[in-house]
Amino acid sequence: QVQLVESGGGLVQTGGSLRLSCTASGRTFSVGAMGWFRQAPGKEREFVVAISRGGGATYYADSVKGRFTISRDNAKNTAYLQMNSLKPEDTAVYYCVVDGSTFSSERMFATWESYRYWGQGTQVTVSS
Repeated sequence: QVQLVESGGGLVQTGGSLRLSCTASGRTFSVGAMGWFRQAPGKEREFVVAISRGGGATYYADSVKGRFTISRDNAKNTAYLQMNSLKPEDTAVYYCVVDGSTFSSERMFATWESYRYWGQGTQVTVSS
């Protein structure tokens, strides 16, 4: 139905930057909230960032606030995650998520189970 293609991961040094992209293809008639979660080996999956359907509301985990910025281009069915001042603790597989709706609370934006679709994941590695 809907496929999410992620790109932009890689290996960078501490303090470096990466830009992740997530593009929805297929049936994209109802693309609402978008965001990213991440998971490091041996750790639980955690919320990173999310954005509302129209881009008017954004939500960030405290650990990335001030360093990461999410944006979206609905004409391209694409969300972007600009990651600056990267730290070794940012090392993880990053999963783009999309739902057909937008949500009414920050709690819902930050909950994995709120989203219907997810991408294949992209590896981000920050060397110490």
